[in-house]
Amino acid sequence: MKYIVCEEPGTFLLKEKEQPVRKENEALLKVKKVGICGTDLHAYSGNQAFFTYPRILGHELASEVVEIGANERGIKAGDKVVIMPYVSCGKCIACRHGKTNCCTNISVLGVHSDGGMQEYITVRQDLLLSANNLSYDQMAIVEPLAIGAHAIRRAQVQEGETVVVVGCGPIGIGMIKLAQIAGAKVIALDVHDGRLQYAKEEIGADYVFNVNDNPVEKIAEITQGDMATAVFDATGFKGALESGPDYMAHGGRYVLVGLSKGELVFTHPKIHAKETTIMCSRNATIEDFEHVINVLDQFPTESFITHNVAFTEMIDHFDSWTKPETGVIKATVDF
Repeated sequence: MKYIVCEEPGTFLLKEKEQPVRKENEALLKVKKVGICGTDLHAYSGNQAFFTYPRILGHELASEVVEIGANERGIKAGDKVVIMPYVSCGKCIACRHGKTNCCTNISVLGVHSDGGMQEYITVRQDLLLSANNLSYDQMAIVEPLAIGAHAIRRAQVQEGETVVVVGCGPIGIGMIKLAQIAGAKVIALDVHDGRLQYAKEEIGADYVFNVNDNPVEKIAEITQGDMATAVFDATGFKGALESGPDYMAHGGRYVLVGLSKGELVFTHPKIHAKETTIMCSRNATIEDFEHVINVLDQFPTESFITHNVAFTEMIDHFDSWTKPETGVIKATVDF
């Protein structure tokens, strides 16, 4: 079978190897579609933390079951399945408390172990979710939306709240829609007017502002001085992460979804005065995947996927997906 491997930063190779053989409690899957995410882009660029090469990328996966044994979910050969790519140990303190998304021994497909940029893959049966009602396009975006769903659930967003989402990349866009589905009013912030336009016109954000246009004042005006009861950062940029509390109401929650490599600095009196709850949100759980699958018909998948190529053409196009000027929101690869 054919596969694409990132041999080293900046280098992909198309190779062939034997089709994998499933073990007990595993399923053999035919990969149908792979979404390209920021992790893949960073790995290709050589700035993904804790990453080793060579590595087969790909963890936003749409697949079809080729072989599977008896399983609790009743999944059978021929079924379409979404793969949850976070392989947890089931034994550590996080797993024992249902927080498999931050397992102390977590292994993520396409990051810590080889992912789905190959024609066939074997995966633990308990990581599969039936998706016969979804298209392959929809299946390939469940994982990034589940990350947003986990953040919204972790913050316990309630109907009638006003929240701010900083960053209108794929994760931020997902959070905007999922917060609205939860009943919140959403203010979206970004530095790219094109992304803000998409968030407004296609996703339906209630308000969009460029961060260079004094959003603190605008948020205060919208909320009659209260500010947002929950603020989500989906940028991972130090400056954006450190300014998030400025948009937040007293008694509010600040949720860090984007990941920065370095130290963050907050002015303690400012966050103390608001009795700020600062929380991080990492990955997602099966419950988040299930929620996304249930509400995916409310998401504009067709406009969200802006670029799509065949598996054999991916290497020629990948460089362009690293450049914002190409207008890429979500790129996908067909098998």
